[in-house]
Amino acid sequence: MIDIESINAGFSRKAQVYDAYCENHPVIRWARGLARAQMLAHVPPGGAILELNAGTGADAAFFVERGYRVHATDVADGMVAEIAAKIEAAGQRERFTVQQCSFTELDRVWGGPYDAVFSNFGGLNCIPDLRDVTRALPKVLKPGGFAVWVVMPPICPWELAQALRGHWRTATRRLHHGGVLANVEGAKFLAYYFTPGAVARAFGPGFRRVALQSFSLFCPPSYMDNFPKRLPSQTRRLMGLDETLCSRWPFNQWGDYFILTMQFIA
Repeated sequence: MIDIESINAGFSRKAQVYDAYCENHPVIRWARGLARAQMLAHVPPGGAILELNAGTGADAAFFVERGYRVHATDVADGMVAEIAAKIEAAGQRERFTVQQCSFTELDRVWGGPYDAVFSNFGGLNCIPDLRDVTRALPKVLKPGGFAVWVVMPPICPWELAQALRGHWRTATRRLHHGGVLANVEGAKFLAYYFTPGAVARAFGPGFRRVALQSFSLFCPPSYMDNFPKRLPSQTRRLMGLDETLCSRWPFNQWGDYFILTMQFIA
């Protein structure tokens, strides 16, 4: 079970400031580009995308601008309001739609079937068992379609290194199998961390893995705001190292996030 009420409250409070923070953060802009590139590589323009935990709709708006049809879903009132504002601004009501819906309620989603199901920046880390999401994918995804999910793994060396500073809680928070209490704008709920293998297995035999890459293994995670401000050239070099190595084993197993691309073959 997931705490829908707390997740709604926390992310609704974050909605109005989230876009400005992300647009001005070089690591987040870069990371968004990596996830978007996976979608662009596998789904041609004109395709239909279902986005889970779409947040403020920044990714959805990006794909609509490039000729895709996007149905953006989110559970938070504030995020849904931000998406609706982007739809109004885009003037693309036929190709850009929104529905307030949890990713555990995909049987409620309308507008399918879709060519791809996209989820960015760890929204799926709010659920203890990903099979509660994946079991409904055949109902919303076309045969041959793709799932591109950005998920947080248990091993993030930048966090483990905090043990050297005596910050044991930060260093070990991803290692608790029963979940760890997350705090978003004062709202608390459990977060869970998954290895790439665990996520791939949750899809079941009807899917095959197409691509896997991690990021913020060498480049610092986005919440380390001061690093790119103080060391912009070093940050860019570390981004390049991520791009070079983090689609290869074992580097693609670790980092702040990984991007897993699966194809529906059943």
